[in-house]
Amino acid sequence: MKNRILLGGFVSIALCCWNARGQEASTQTVDKTDFAPAIERLSAAIRHELEIKELPAFSIALVDDDRTIWAEGFGHQDADGNVPATSETVYRVGSISKLFTDIAVMQLVEAGRLDLDEPIQTYLPDFKPDNPFETPITLRQMMSHRSGLVRESPVGNYFDPSEPTLAATVSSLSQTSLVYPPETKTKYSNAAIAVVGATLESRLETSHPEYVRDRILDPLGMQNSSFVASPAVQPKLATGWMRTYDGRRFEAPTFLLGTGPAGNLYSSVLDLSKFLTCLFDEGKVGDGQLLRPETYHEMTTPVLDADGKPQDFGIGFSVQELDGHTKIGHGGAVYGFSTQLAALPDRRLGVVAACSLDGTNGVVRRLSDYALRLMIASQDGKPLPKYDKTGPVPSGRAAVMVGTFDEPQGDAFTRITELEEEVFMQRGTFRYQLRSDSDDGSIVTDDAVGYGTEVRLDTPAQLIVAEKTYQRAPDQPPAEIPEHWRGLIGEYGWDHNVLYILEDHGQLYALIEWFYYYPLTQVDDDTYEFPDYGLYHGEGLKFHRDAAGTATHVVAAEVRFDRREVGTRNGETFKITPVEPIDDLREAALEASPPPEPGDYREPDLVDLTTLDPSIHLDIRYATTNNFTGAVFYKQPRAFMQRPAAEALVRANARLKSRGLGLLVHDAYRPWHVTKMFWDATPGQFKDFVANPANGSRHNRGCAVDLTLYDLESGDPIEMVAGYDEFSPRSFPLYPGGTSRQRYFRDLLRRTMESEGFDVYEFEWWHFDYQDWKRYRIGNLTFEQIDASSKTGKR
Repeated sequence: MKNRILLGGFVSIALCCWNARGQEASTQTVDKTDFAPAIERLSAAIRHELEIKELPAFSIALVDDDRTIWAEGFGHQDADGNVPATSETVYRVGSISKLFTDIAVMQLVEAGRLDLDEPIQTYLPDFKPDNPFETPITLRQMMSHRSGLVRESPVGNYFDPSEPTLAATVSSLSQTSLVYPPETKTKYSNAAIAVVGATLESRLETSHPEYVRDRILDPLGMQNSSFVASPAVQPKLATGWMRTYDGRRFEAPTFLLGTGPAGNLYSSVLDLSKFLTCLFDEGKVGDGQLLRPETYHEMTTPVLDADGKPQDFGIGFSVQELDGHTKIGHGGAVYGFSTQLAALPDRRLGVVAACSLDGTNGVVRRLSDYALRLMIASQDGKPLPKYDKTGPVPSGRAAVMVGTFDEPQGDAFTRITELEEEVFMQRGTFRYQLRSDSDDGSIVTDDAVGYGTEVRLDTPAQLIVAEKTYQRAPDQPPAEIPEHWRGLIGEYGWDHNVLYILEDHGQLYALIEWFYYYPLTQVDDDTYEFPDYGLYHGEGLKFHRDAAGTATHVVAAEVRFDRREVGTRNGETFKITPVEPIDDLREAALEASPPPEPGDYREPDLVDLTTLDPSIHLDIRYATTNNFTGAVFYKQPRAFMQRPAAEALVRANARLKSRGLGLLVHDAYRPWHVTKMFWDATPGQFKDFVANPANGSRHNRGCAVDLTLYDLESGDPIEMVAGYDEFSPRSFPLYPGGTSRQRYFRDLLRRTMESEGFDVYEFEWWHFDYQDWKRYRIGNLTFEQIDASSKTGKR
C-alpha cells in the first residue's frame, strides 16, 4: 500500500536528508526534532483516507528548515494498480505552476527588464481586452489576481483540448471585456497568468518552459519537473482519474492547457520539497540566489484592498493563516490531480502533497494542514493532535434526515439524500457526503471536498447545519418549470468536462467543472449571470437557440460550450444499432444454455404481477418493437416475479396510492436466452446497461423489475430525467441534471422500492433487485412455458 523513499529528522541519529540543491547531504549526527511519532500518526491518517475515499495514488513530503525529513507514496500510480506510488511519482500540479511563472517574472524585475507597475501594453502592445475603466492593467495586478480579467480565455481555456499556442491563447483575450476595474476586486484568473507568461516571453529569446527549466528547476535540482511532458517526466507520471457526482470514474484527459504558465507544470513531491527549502532560505540556492530576500518577502506579503484589508494573495503566493501562523503556498487542481504546497515561514516547516484523483483538494489540504500541526506539536514537545475519523451514518439516523430543508428567511436550501448506505447533502456550491464521527457519533461532512461541518436534526422538522437553521419543506412534487427554461436544460461541452444546465428549487443552475453548483440570475430569456461568489463571479452566460427554441450552445464565462446530444428528446425511445441481426442472435441464444449453478436454491414460484394487483400497470417494451433494439422478444406482454418479490412490489404500489401514483412495469422476469441476445446485440460502449449472460441477470432469477411511476388519475407515465432503457449517464440514479420535479419522482420511486427490500442498479434508475435474488436459480423458461408448468404443477 505504501512505498517509503527516505526518512530522516530524528533526535541524535544519523540523518539521510536532501539539501536545497537536491543532493543527498552527508550523513551526520545533529540535534533535531524527533518527528517519528508524528510521521507514524500522519501515515495512519493517509491510509484511512485512501481507504474510505478510494484515492488511487497519494504522495507527500515534509520539510524542516533545509531538509526533507520524510517523503513517501501511497497507493498505485498506474491505471492497473501494479506500480506503487513513491515520493518520485510525477503528478500534474496545476496552479502550483503559477509560483514558478511568477518567480521567473520577478527575476526579470530584479534585472530591470520588467516593471510590475508598468501598463501591460508596454510589453504586449497587441493585448487589448476591452477596458472601459481609467486604470490600466499591470503585471502586479495580474500576479495578485486584481486585474479584472476574466477567469478563462476564449481559446486555450481549461476546457479546450486543442492545445493552442500561448500566443493564440493570449490573443483571444482581446475579444473579452474586463469584469471589474483593475485593482478593485480579487478575481482568480488563469487567463491573467497566461498573459504574465507571454509578457515573460516578450523579453526573452526563449520560451517560458525553457526559461523556467534553465533558471529555476535545474538550479533547484528538480530533475523530475517540467512544463512539458518531457522524457524525464513521462515514465514516472501517475495516471490521473476523474470523478463525478453520479458515481463515475474515468481516466483524466492529458492535453496541455493553452494557459500553460498557469497550470502545466509536472512535478513530484520530492522535487517540490526542494523548492520549499529554497523558500526557507529566502531564495538562496547553493552559492547563488533564485530570488533576492526582499523579492521573496514582497511575493509573500498579502496585497491590500482600497480599505487596507489584506487579501488572500501576495504576488503569486496565497497567504493564509493556520493556528496563528502565516501559511504561504498554493493549491493545484488540474484534470485528474489535486495538489497542495504549504509552508510556515516562522516555523520553517513545509509540506507538499499530491493525489491522482480529480476534485480531492479538500482532503489533500486537510492532510497537509494535519501534517503541519503534527510538526508544530513535535517542535514544541506537545501532545500530537489526533486525526478525526468517521464511519457510515447509521441507516436509522439517515432515514429521518432525508428531505429538503428551507432557510426560514431567504432562498437558501439544503437537501439530504441517501443511496446504498451513503448519505449526501447538497448545500450551497457543493454536494457533500455525510458521515458519523467515530468518537461522538455526530454527523459531519467528510468527503473529497471538505470536512467537519456538523449537521444535526434538532426536531423532525428542523435541521441545523453549522449552527444555521433550516425548516423541513413539505414532501410534495416541485412545480413545473417555466417553458422558456426547457430549451436550455441539458448538457454542454466535452466528455472530459460537462457543463450541466439544470433546475433546482425553482432556480436555474449551472453545474460546472463537475462539482460547482451556481444559481443563475436571469437577465432575459437567453442571458444569465453567475453569482457574486465562486469561480466565475462577475461573468455571465449567453444561450443561442435553434428555430425550435432549443439551445444549440452557450457562451459561459467567455467559453463556448456546444450542446451534447445525450440520450433522447421528447419521449423518444433510445435505440442502438445491433452488432448482428437479431434473428441470427435469437437462433444462437436458443441453442445455448445458461451457466451451471451448483448449490441449493429455492424452488421457483413465478407469479403474474397483475393477478396480485391489477392497479400495477404494464408497458412491456420487449413484447413490442418500442425498445432499444427495435425487435420483439416476448410473444406476450406479461410480467412475472418470484412470489416474495411480487408481494413486496404490491406493497410498494400500495404506498404510492396516497400520492395519486402507481407502478408501471416495463419488464420483470426475463428468460436467460433473451439476456444473451441483449448482450450479443449491444455495442461495447453500452455494456454497462445489459447483463453478461455468463453470470446471468437478476431478471433471469425473477427478482428484478424495470418500472416507473404513472399518474392514477390520468394513467400517464410520470416524466423522469431519462426514459426507460436510455443508455446514457442521464439514467444513473445520482445523475444531477434535469429538473427538480423529474429528480423528485425518480428519488421517490427509489425510496419507495427500497422500503420494501429492493435496491436500485447503479446505472439505471428504473431497475430494482429484490433482496433475495441470490436464492433463486437462473431461469430460461418462456412465458408460455411458465403458464404450461403452472397448469401441470411442474416448474
